[in-house]
Amino acid sequence: MYLPRQLISKLYLHLQNTRHPLSPPVLILVALETDALCACRILTQLLKHDYIPHKIQPVAGYSDLERAGTELVSPMMETRGGAGGVVVCLGVGGMVDLGTVLGLEPEGEENTFGGVEVWVIDSHRPWNLGNVFGGFPLEPETEEARTFSARTPIGVNGGRIERAYKPGKGGIIVMDDGDIQDELSKERDAYLALVDMPEIEDDGQDLGDSDEDESDNEEETGGTSIVAGRKRKSWSDFDEDDDEDDRPRQRRRSNSSSPIPESPRRPQHRGLISLRDDALFSSDALEPPTAAQLPRAPSAKTLRRRLLRLRRENEGVLREYYRLGTSYSEPISSMMYSLASELGREDNDLLWLAIVGVTSMELYGRSSAGIAVAARRSDARVSGWLGMRGARIRQLLRDEVRRLNPPEIGNGRVLPETTGIIPTTARSPEDTSIRLSPEPKFLLIRHWSLYDSMLHSPYLFSRLKTWSEAGMKRLHKLLAKMGVSLVQCKQSYAHMDMMLKRELRTKLLKYASLYNLDELVPTIDTDGKDRGGAKDGWGFVRSWGWRATLSAQDVGVVVGALLEVGKNTTSADDLPAGPSQDLLGVDNNQSQSEEWIPRFWEAYDALEDIEALKAGLPTAQYLHKAIFTTGTTILKKKQISHLRAFRMCVVKDSPDATLFNHPGALTKLALWIGEALAEQEKEATGGRLAHGGRGTPLVVASLDDKRGVYVVVGTGGGGGPDTKFLDRESAKKRAEEKEAKAKAKEAQRRIKEKIRAEKKEAKRKEKEEKKKAKSDAGGDDDEEEDNEEDSDDDSDLSDSDSDDDDESDQDDELDQELERGYGLNKFGTAFQDVVAETNARVRIDSFEHCVVEVKKEDLSGFLESLSMKVVIG
Repeated sequence: MYLPRQLISKLYLHLQNTRHPLSPPVLILVALETDALCACRILTQLLKHDYIPHKIQPVAGYSDLERAGTELVSPMMETRGGAGGVVVCLGVGGMVDLGTVLGLEPEGEENTFGGVEVWVIDSHRPWNLGNVFGGFPLEPETEEARTFSARTPIGVNGGRIERAYKPGKGGIIVMDDGDIQDELSKERDAYLALVDMPEIEDDGQDLGDSDEDESDNEEETGGTSIVAGRKRKSWSDFDEDDDEDDRPRQRRRSNSSSPIPESPRRPQHRGLISLRDDALFSSDALEPPTAAQLPRAPSAKTLRRRLLRLRRENEGVLREYYRLGTSYSEPISSMMYSLASELGREDNDLLWLAIVGVTSMELYGRSSAGIAVAARRSDARVSGWLGMRGARIRQLLRDEVRRLNPPEIGNGRVLPETTGIIPTTARSPEDTSIRLSPEPKFLLIRHWSLYDSMLHSPYLFSRLKTWSEAGMKRLHKLLAKMGVSLVQCKQSYAHMDMMLKRELRTKLLKYASLYNLDELVPTIDTDGKDRGGAKDGWGFVRSWGWRATLSAQDVGVVVGALLEVGKNTTSADDLPAGPSQDLLGVDNNQSQSEEWIPRFWEAYDALEDIEALKAGLPTAQYLHKAIFTTGTTILKKKQISHLRAFRMCVVKDSPDATLFNHPGALTKLALWIGEALAEQEKEATGGRLAHGGRGTPLVVASLDDKRGVYVVVGTGGGGGPDTKFLDRESAKKRAEEKEAKAKAKEAQRRIKEKIRAEKKEAKRKEKEEKKKAKSDAGGDDDEEEDNEEDSDDDSDLSDSDSDDDDESDQDDELDQELERGYGLNKFGTAFQDVVAETNARVRIDSFEHCVVEVKKEDLSGFLESLSMKVVIG
């Protein structure tokens, strides 16, 4: 079932009204990612406010999810001695059948779910349609209610929960952010048609394309007879040849599994003879057909073929949806903040958590094209993350910041952010407000030097090419043009000269365009527009009194590093060394979870404890230094190989290689390298990505020597659905250019017509003079001159028409709508196809389907098979 966005508070209000001291605690299953942590913090704040007991269970992957289902969820069922209850999945299980994984729909049992209600809030796509349009206990079967749709609970219509629905009986409820209602109507119809179809064995035979084949088959099987079992007697008067020709057909007809019903009052002999009478097949409306020509009932074979064809069509719709590729929708922290807003509980703490969750999605490359390089363009003023939806989410967050943090009036102070300076301190010792700030695309600038912050920025890394000596010279030259010496910029930013900090943004804007850094810092024209859609590209900053002031990006980077590396890790030697174990062994999965789950609690505490968050800053700096060093080595030594469908590199000789055994850290490295490669592609092709604007995908593998496996991640190349949003500005320019061309053409056409008219007039005068001089040959000359004149006019017209056609074709190409699934990350389906076709030992356990683990010895064969697959939509 799915809960529409407008009813998002329905389930929580029911939970709030029905809880009592003896109720079982709410079980919260949380993925190990920053967005899910922020959503969990928001939800637990709401539950604490209403005194609802709850329990948090971190989940690292599908094996952990199945283990949690066996140990925690299944015992809650009333049929197994439990008392029912609520399970909330945050970033977990949206892409799998949760009823089976959690053990709530055991095979052979009529009573399913046992009073356990599972709420699913997940941004991963595609949805598992069984959770969306099914996932509820069926009502008891009666004579009137035998089909799936007739046995749905009251208040559920086509999988959609309506206001009449009463929670408490159990089931899987998916929180819809708008995608299901708007985009999955075709899949809904196909799914509901399939569940109501009778079970039938499909032997894979070719069923043809239409009912014409069925009618031909019926004729072959003796379909000209209406009364079954009496053919031989009624055809005794016909020719012997006809009788012999029809004999095999009659035999096949008599073997049919379901005979055709006989009309009770039909004249027996007359009906059979009338079928051979051509007069009765007349289309004359004055002679209606007799009773013998009643429509034939379709045979069992025909019905079976029709049913199989319909089944295959509907299965094809679902298969196509599942193979579109992975993508991301609205962050779940934003969904949880919407719930708090519906309940009237919004405040600065919950708003800040939502902002950090949304920012972390962009940091990890989680876009509407799946995990992919950020879709940026030099002519676009806004980032293309999540397209129009991302722009709306950021604007709503900015509006909420203004509403909950009104500006101070009457104190006469000039706020630093209004002058273009990013705030580094609070306004007062009690200041915990959230502010908008013109944040540059530097990394941890408040806690690093300006030089290190610029050096470790993935944006500058890809555009200045700082992995090379020439790129480092560009960086030094940019600083020199800005008037900042190396000694000054290597000081801590917080202690830099105030005049330099005040002029930093102005100087960056002045020189950024020279180095293809147009998005480096928000432009000046966004400053004064603080109302109605303003401050595009501005970031969010929060203060905790005099203790700290951090941006949302800073918090996202630190929390992500705590999840991937751990709190006290500042060198590769500090990383825990687990024993070497088999890839598919249970002990191996458990040891990995035991290592990652303590990091979850460190990151969870850091979201609320500012001192713990500040203590994680060295870890974040260490991780990004390792990413910069490893990425530089790979690009400088040209360790990237080009395969048929993607680029490929392996991390194994780096001193920090053990860091990248975590999928999150490896994904960051892949995005870092991928963005640099995308910029190289644009330079080589004149600003357009390869593969029709999709970009070249990248596969990065990291060797985990202790476990004998490679961790493999596949990322998109930077194109995808978000490019539609980025093309909005260029589309306007194209429209303006098109209009200007049309005006120029019109002016040119008028000039041509004027010249043509003048030529005609001159020729007419010349002809008249010739007529006077040579009255004899004037007619022939006129005809020749007329022909020449007409041919000249036709050539002019054809030239102008061909120009119009060429330009209109180009405009159609540019304005062409992108097909569904364009640019989506399809590594997940490609990995599964390779596993099905080869004997490679692969474990797909991550909630990110573009991340797998491959046995060390099987990597080459795995990559060879993968190179033949389609890995991007």
